[in-house]
Amino acid sequence: MRYLSIDFYRGLTIALMLIVNTPGTWEFVYAPLRHADWHGCTPTDLVFPSFMFIIGVSMWFSFEKYGRALNAAILRKIARRTAVLFALGLLLAAFPFFGKSLENLRIMGVLQRLALGYGLAAVLALTLPARWLIGVALAILFGYWGILYWMGIPGADPYSLEFSAVRMMDLAILGPGHLWKGKGIAFDPEGLLSTLPAIVTVLLGWWSGQMMQKRQEQKMLAVRDLLMWGVVLAAAGLVWDLAFPINKSLWTSTFVLYTGGISMILLAVSVWALDIANGQRYIRFFLVFGANPLFAYVLAGLLTKIMLISKWTTAGGETESAYGWIYSHVFKPIEGGAFGSLLFALSFLLVCWLVCLYLYRRKIYVKI
Repeated sequence: MRYLSIDFYRGLTIALMLIVNTPGTWEFVYAPLRHADWHGCTPTDLVFPSFMFIIGVSMWFSFEKYGRALNAAILRKIARRTAVLFALGLLLAAFPFFGKSLENLRIMGVLQRLALGYGLAAVLALTLPARWLIGVALAILFGYWGILYWMGIPGADPYSLEFSAVRMMDLAILGPGHLWKGKGIAFDPEGLLSTLPAIVTVLLGWWSGQMMQKRQEQKMLAVRDLLMWGVVLAAAGLVWDLAFPINKSLWTSTFVLYTGGISMILLAVSVWALDIANGQRYIRFFLVFGANPLFAYVLAGLLTKIMLISKWTTAGGETESAYGWIYSHVFKPIEGGAFGSLLFALSFLLVCWLVCLYLYRRKIYVKI
C-alpha cells in the first residue's frame, strides 16, 4: 500500500530548497529563509537533512523487490546511482565548463553528499542485522563527536569554522582550491568528514520507512510511532547540544538527531493529513516536484547559473547579470526589501514547476 505522504514530503523539500537557494538578492532575505550563521538551526537548515531523510524512507520501500538484502543486482543499482549523482554534482559545479580551471573546481556539494550518504547508508542497511545497524549508527554519532573534539587544532575551539577537524581534513585531502569559500575562507559545509554523520540522517529515514510499512494497515499507529520517536530524537539533540552544538555546516551528531526528529514529526503530520484525512486535493503542486525531485534540483541549478553568467555592460559602465536585471527591473519596483526578494524566488519556483508539470502530465519520470 503506497503512502502518498512520501511523494508529497519529497516534493515539499525540493520546493523549499529552490526557494531558499534563489532569493532576488541575498541582501534582503526573511530570517527563517536564512541558514544559521554557525551554531543553531533555522527552518532553512531543516531542508537539506529532510531531503536526505526522505531518501532513506524511499530506500526502504524501493528495495523491497530486492528482498532488502545485498546482492549483485541491488549493488549495481546502488553503485550506478551513487556514481551518477556524484557526477551530476561535479558537472553542475563545473557548468558552464568554459573558462573553468580543474584546479579550482569544488569537488563536494549537495548532490555529492546525497550520493555518498545514499550509497553508504544503503550498503550498511542491506548488509547489517538490525541491532548491528543501530550500533553502527550510534558509533558514528559518538565517534564523530570524539573526532571533532580531539582532532581539531590543539588549544582552539574544536567546533569553530577555522579550526575544526572537518576543515583540516578537507584541506589535507582535497586542498583549498577544491573547497567552498562562501564564508570567506576555504571550508566546505558538504565536506568529506562531515558526510559521515549524514549517513545516519539517511538511516533515520530507513527506520521510519520500516515503521510505516509495519503499520500500513493501521496508519494512525504509524503516525503515533513517528511522532513518539521524532520527539525523543529531537529532545535528545537539544539536550546533547549543551555539550556538542547543533551545527549544519559541521553536520554535528546533535544536528542529525534534532533534524531527524523533526523530519519524523513532519512525516507523521504528512501521513495523517494525506493518507488518513484524505487531503490529496491540496497537494498536487508538491506532487509535481515529488515525481522528479532531482531533475527539478538540477534544472534550478542550471537556470540559476545561466542567469548569473549572462552578463552585459550597462550605459553607466556597470556589469549586470540577467539574474540581477530581472530582480531590479521586475521585483524590486514592487517591493525593495525581503518581500520583493521572496517574490523573485517564488516566481523562479513557478518556472521550474511548469517544466516539471509538463513531465508530470506526460508521465515522464527522470530516474537516476
